[in-house]
Amino acid sequence: MSQTIVENAANAEGHAMSKTPTIMQIVPDLRTGGAERTTVDMAKAVIDRGWNSIVLSEGGRLLEELERTGSKHIIFPAGTKNPLKILRNARKIKQIAKEHGVDLIHGRSRAPAWSGFIAARQLGLPFVTTYHGLYKEQNAFKAWYNSVMTRADAVIANSNYTAGIIAERDPSCTHRITVIYRGSDMEYLDPANVSQERKEAIRSAWGLSGNERVVLNLARLTAWKGQPVLIDAMRELIKQEGFDDVVVILAGDDQGREAYSAGLKQQIENSGLQGRVRLVGHCADVAAAMAVSDLSVVASIEPEAFGRAAVEAQAAGVPVIVSDIGAVPETVLVPPVVNDEQRTGWHVPAGDAKVLSQTMALALNMAPDEKAALIARAREHTHAHFSKEAMCDATLAVYEQMLDK
Repeated sequence: MSQTIVENAANAEGHAMSKTPTIMQIVPDLRTGGAERTTVDMAKAVIDRGWNSIVLSEGGRLLEELERTGSKHIIFPAGTKNPLKILRNARKIKQIAKEHGVDLIHGRSRAPAWSGFIAARQLGLPFVTTYHGLYKEQNAFKAWYNSVMTRADAVIANSNYTAGIIAERDPSCTHRITVIYRGSDMEYLDPANVSQERKEAIRSAWGLSGNERVVLNLARLTAWKGQPVLIDAMRELIKQEGFDDVVVILAGDDQGREAYSAGLKQQIENSGLQGRVRLVGHCADVAAAMAVSDLSVVASIEPEAFGRAAVEAQAAGVPVIVSDIGAVPETVLVPPVVNDEQRTGWHVPAGDAKVLSQTMALALNMAPDEKAALIARAREHTHAHFSKEAMCDATLAVYEQMLDK
């Protein structure tokens, strides 16, 4: 009998006897973003369920929050794409899994998923992946590299749009796909729970007096997020009367893309928008940022796999405009999917600064009662479909299904 078969049998016996499952999540780092945020949320859900949680990553600004959940964290070079290091990581994961009695491995990105997949197969453990984004497939090698995400026993897609892309690329995994929307913390985002001190801290950090109308773009600084389109739209907006008090806030980290952020600053200067469009860096208090904003804009020029910023805006009671691509129709409701009295925001063609400017003007000039009704619908929509609790419960159900096999 081979070593692998012996290990599989021993692991299966150990799992059957296990009373407290141990879940391992592997993510490149814990800096910021949907995968990282979801990792922390799920670690807490696992602990709250009475199970054990282990996260392997290179660490980051969310590490302290993760450790407060009671989850164990192990500093691990999970982000490496070097084939030899991926194999070395697989051996390390196998050792860690044995040491801590891991029952299931969850990979949240391609490079760590390869290491996790190899270790899980050698140990006979269930392996789960989550598509947090859409991976480009420019060539056969890239398609093969991406394929690890569909080799799992269960594949979680963060939207129906993402699920469709996955199934199109690998029809054989269609029956293993579960759509679980990215969940947001509705209590945290509730503007009623944001203190005046937190609002003032944000305004101070952004250099605001409190008399401005704030248009917020909450996204990391990268070309596909469309910040240049929003800058052009702002240039068009201020040509109209009645918008002298509007300020656009670009809140996001360039994550080392210094040339891109420098280009944005140059575009702002060339457009005569100094002070009217501000790059403020990473925003740690999203709820407070939303609470001081009058409008949120998601200006992406490539499809969003989900669109967390749009959900957060609606949950926080901020009208939102989004590019009409990707998973947007699932997060922001507009005609003809619903009638106009049921809309929760606006869609605009991706990359169209003129239409975006016109829609910004429309949203900023809404009558108070119309705005209140829109906000109420949007909050009801997000609470019903995009809560953190719903996401965690659905993911735990996937874990239980895998562990029961």
